[in-house]
Amino acid sequence: MSQDEFRDMLPGHADFRLPEPAPPRKLNGRRPIPEKPDEQVAKLESSAASAGPDTIDVWDQRIAGGLAFLRRRLAGAYEVDEFGFDPELTDAVFHPMLRVLYRDWFRTEVFGVENVPADGPGLVVGNHSGTLALDALMLTVALRENHPRRRALRLLGADLVFRMPGLSELARAAGATVACNPDAERLMHNDQLVGVFPEGFKGIGKRFSERYKLQRFGRGGFVSAALRTGTPIVPVAIVGAEEIYPILADLKPLARLLGVPYFPVTPTFPWLGPLGLVPLPSKWLIEFCPPIPTAHLTEYADDPLVVYNLADQVRETIQATLHELLQKRPDPFAR
Repeated sequence: MSQDEFRDMLPGHADFRLPEPAPPRKLNGRRPIPEKPDEQVAKLESSAASAGPDTIDVWDQRIAGGLAFLRRRLAGAYEVDEFGFDPELTDAVFHPMLRVLYRDWFRTEVFGVENVPADGPGLVVGNHSGTLALDALMLTVALRENHPRRRALRLLGADLVFRMPGLSELARAAGATVACNPDAERLMHNDQLVGVFPEGFKGIGKRFSERYKLQRFGRGGFVSAALRTGTPIVPVAIVGAEEIYPILADLKPLARLLGVPYFPVTPTFPWLGPLGLVPLPSKWLIEFCPPIPTAHLTEYADDPLVVYNLADQVRETIQATLHELLQKRPDPFAR
């Protein structure tokens, strides 16, 4: 019965009205206590469903995930491989920090990621530059972000990296190992994607006037490792790292004193102190070239002529691709 019908049944009380329902009381000043529990619960469930999973308890889920991560770390309930690679720590801690540089600071664009094998072993060979080895780190993020299988890149690093306390442990946890043929071959035998920069310190320590000019590739040890395992070689060209710390001079006496390969002088370092370590926001382009098969050349792993010719082919491919990418990016600091 409606309120008007009930009022008409009361003679002499034409102005009689039922009292308006009081507004629902609130619990903790937030959620009303439902007058009709079943209807109110149904309404809340309906609005929650329409809001979507991204807007419901996002922070609760993040906090719960973070606490679960800490619990596993403290309990030792995580796995590392024989080289010390910790996939969970890399995905949860290292890559989120590097992703800020990769996406927002360097505005990285990637081409040809389909040339990287979807599974099985692969040897990714790139040019090296930038004073600090940020190009190697950005390459790992590029594959993790853009490859359909989100493959992890196992970097081969210089001995100096693994002689430095703290840095050695971090590098191994992130998947790096010493740049030597036995370790590289073991990784490729285990179907891993391996990253190598044959220019080494000659690449990352060269002057800005020599930017994007590849240095010598050494003796081609990376080619021998690929030939012994029949692993395809994927050349990769990286444009952008040359401008992050432009080296104007190298203080060799100071470098020898400190026991490092070079001591760079850039427009910001050492003049600005720690602020000089902030990389300039250059625009990065990364292109993976078509793979070079080696399975048919395994018997020539110790043939110097085959090794050198293949190393030269990889070097020329990278150099030509660098020129093409520089034409795509006329302004080093473009958006």
